[in-house]
Amino acid sequence: MTTLSVNGNTVTVKSEPDTPLLWVLRDELKLTGTKYGCGVAQCGACTVHLDGLPRRSCVAPVGQLEGGEVTTIEGLSNRQIKALQEAWAALDVPQCGYCQSGQLMTAAALLAEIPKPTDADIDAAMAGNVCRCATYVRIRAAIHLAADTMEG
Repeated sequence: MTTLSVNGNTVTVKSEPDTPLLWVLRDELKLTGTKYGCGVAQCGACTVHLDGLPRRSCVAPVGQLEGGEVTTIEGLSNRQIKALQEAWAALDVPQCGYCQSGQLMTAAALLAEIPKPTDADIDAAMAGNVCRCATYVRIRAAIHLAADTMEG
């Protein structure tokens, strides 16, 4: 059994220690906002925050996370995510929407670290998130819009 904080709540999970966090979140804790994409940490659909930093949950064995703080898309409620959600909607970023929780989690971590990112900062931070609908230009614009909203 592993004890960790998920979205501010202390939980003890019964999954085997080598079970990826993604499956603990989705199957055991019924938090389905975090998506399965590739299973090898290449697409970013499964991104959550672990101790405040973006992490691919599909390759994070829950047994190695004892005492850690996990935040999923369901639990993210800060200035960054509110500004990002508004910008995403204003610029019609999502098409199919499958990758969006991972995109938003990565973008929120970026804005927490760099409140006014450049195009290069955004491209570097978002590079590991794949969007099959190729909305990358709108994603970048939405991150800039969210940063502007938070600034003023």
